[in-house]
This record gives sequence, C-alpha cells and structure tokens, in this order.
Amino acid sequence: MFEVVLFEPEIAANTGNLIRLCANTGCRLHLVRPLGFSLQDKQLKRAGLDYHDAAELRQHDDWAACCAFLGGRRLFAVTSRGERGYHEPRYGPGDAFIFGSETRGLPDSVMAQFTAEQRLRVPMLSTSRSLNLSNAVAVVVYEAWRQAGFAGGR
Repeated sequence: MFEVVLFEPEIAANTGNLIRLCANTGCRLHLVRPLGFSLQDKQLKRAGLDYHDAAELRQHDDWAACCAFLGGRRLFAVTSRGERGYHEPRYGPGDAFIFGSETRGLPDSVMAQFTAEQRLRVPMLSTSRSLNLSNAVAVVVYEAWRQAGFAGGR
C-alpha cells in the first residue's frame, strides 16, 4: 500500500503506535537509524500491543540506504515547513511519506531533496508548533488510504 518512513525517531511509544497503525492499514514502516530507543523497549512493545508480528518493519542504517530501498517511489516529506496541504496530492500505491524526528524534524540536508510540491504540511493553529508524530502520520495515511478507496479494508 503506502510506505511510512520515520527519520531518526526518538520516542518509543510513537513508533509503537505507528507499528499498530501500519498493521491496521497495510502500510510498511521504515525506521532510519539512529533510533532514540531500542526495539526491545517496553513502551514500544506496549504501544504496539500484539500488532508487531502483523506489521512489516524495515530498518535502514541511514537515509541513503532508505532511499535506495524505496527506489522509484514518489516521496513526500511531511513537515511543519511544508508548503502544500497533505490533502492536495492524488496519492497512489507505493507512495512514501517521510517524517522527521519528534524534536528536530527533518534536517535541511534531507529537506533539500524535496521540491515544494513534495513538501506537505498538516494544518494546525498558527500558535502551534507541531502535532504528535503518530497523530500526524495517522492523518496523512488515512487520507492516502481514503483516496485509494480503503483498498483491502472493511
């Protein structure tokens, strides 16, 4: 279906929530190292409940390795610095959504690889800084899946 990429995630519970989200939406979850936690972390396991075996999880040593794996897929950076609403593109199977770490977001070196059309934002009040990572991912994934007619869902 879709690819969800977490660039250097820091909080185990967010990643656990996303394991569960990906298991329930058919998305593949990619983690780009370094991680701010161990995959054996109790909070990660608790947040993911019993969905760890149902989710496809890939780890990549760095951004270059992740890009090589994703090959020719369309990539979208989801960032508070995005210029285009997440709801504007027409998504297709295989599209990949890239999210930065909880405290730093995506570094400039990664952002430079995305055009303005590929930089998406989730709207929020002008007085706000950011959404919780797992909430932002859920908003984007469900919009993409909605556009795909919730293929495979019930």
